[in-house]
Amino acid sequence: MDYIQKALEAHRKWRGKVRIETPCPLNTAEDLSVAYTPGVAAPCLEIAKDVEQSYEYTGRGNLVAVVTDGTAVLGLGDIGPEAGMPVMEGKCALFKAFAGVDAFPICVRSKDVDEIVRTVELIAGSFGGINLEDIAAPRCFEVERKLRERLDIPVFHDDQHGTAVVALASMLNALRVVGKRLDEVSVVVNGAGAAGTACTRLLMASGMKNVVVCDRAGALVPGLPGMTEAQAALAAATNPERKSGPLEQVIRGADVFMGFSAPGCLTGDMVRTMAKDALVFACANPTPEIFPEEALANGARVVGTGRSDYPNQINNVLAFPGIFRGALDVRAKEINDPMKVAAARAIAGLIPENALSETNIIPSALNKAVAPAVAAAVAQAARETGVARV
Repeated sequence: MDYIQKALEAHRKWRGKVRIETPCPLNTAEDLSVAYTPGVAAPCLEIAKDVEQSYEYTGRGNLVAVVTDGTAVLGLGDIGPEAGMPVMEGKCALFKAFAGVDAFPICVRSKDVDEIVRTVELIAGSFGGINLEDIAAPRCFEVERKLRERLDIPVFHDDQHGTAVVALASMLNALRVVGKRLDEVSVVVNGAGAAGTACTRLLMASGMKNVVVCDRAGALVPGLPGMTEAQAALAAATNPERKSGPLEQVIRGADVFMGFSAPGCLTGDMVRTMAKDALVFACANPTPEIFPEEALANGARVVGTGRSDYPNQINNVLAFPGIFRGALDVRAKEINDPMKVAAARAIAGLIPENALSETNIIPSALNKAVAPAVAAAVAQAARETGVARV
């Protein structure tokens, strides 16, 4: 199918993928008096007395801002906030379709961290959560950190954490297929940007002990020249054996490869040097680090990609709708690591033991059971960690 032409025709026809709907009748004078003046003064005064009542008398509790600066859009890069709007609208549509969450795109004309943070901080009272999207690294780390410090509503950078949650879910089930343990395998993460960093952090929060992160300069180790602040922190927390050198060197003997990097950077020759029953998650899109056929032909046992035309698609839509649904349902102050791990385990748990196989480790992106399962697990984890307000 010619998706490019179809997408252009559809988007021109739709004139956007987000609409405003109202649940209140506006057919009579009484309707107007209740929904607007003079009746609307009553809920306004209740909120003025207690701002938490904004969750009861407005749509705030089910509304998420999808915020971008347009600097890391899909595989397109820095194309600007307006050009990123179709992606943000698409994200909003997915929120609504999969979890019943209302979402609205906010495209900010600035690359300045403090300007972006201040913009979101000023409008946060209208929303129950903030989903950061397509903001380039390393700026995305600082934007998220500052917003998490300043806001009392969930702030979630999906390119980091949504990817990490689905990757962890895939890993948990793939390890079940090959009979290996999370705390015993050795992992190489290729790509020290947003997704690679978040995935590494979440793997470690889940109990993984031996992970090496690589970027263009090779394995991250303390003192490696040219690292960003985020990469230096990652180097200090990973690579317990202090391996050094390029990917082709540190991949030898590894049980797992996870790629969030560039097309073609993992070769069949490299896969052959990995451990028996190796797992390969090649998530670069649209062209993965290695195509599944080549990885499987060279000894990999389980392969996942970000593509929908191969088995085991690592797709963020499995994570973010349910995560926000659960967080909003309990009015969570934040989305923490236990909530993300709970989401990953809920996704993995939807594949029963008798259905688990090398080509079936993760539910379909269209599986309607995923978001409710994730929401329930996230809400429970929020309660258990003390960040739920209801």
